[in-house]
Amino acid sequence: MPVKRGDMVRVIREKLENSVEAKASDTRFPDYIFDSKGEIVDIKGDYAFVKFGKVPTPNIWLRLDQLEEFK
Repeated sequence: MPVKRGDMVRVIREKLENSVEAKASDTRFPDYIFDSKGEIVDIKGDYAFVKFGKVPTPNIWLRLDQLEEFK
């Protein structure tokens, strides 16, 4: 089932690390995007704007196929 706005998600490491986006920027991703839950704040096309944690961390746009429901 696809994720939607308000869902709690985490990033799928294998899909992000091998993506075009990763190859175009810094590939040193913080562990919290893979280990902690983030909330989908907005969705535009194939991308979701994800807010992670309760401490100040940057929000990030990620492709929907790079996300999975946080369990």
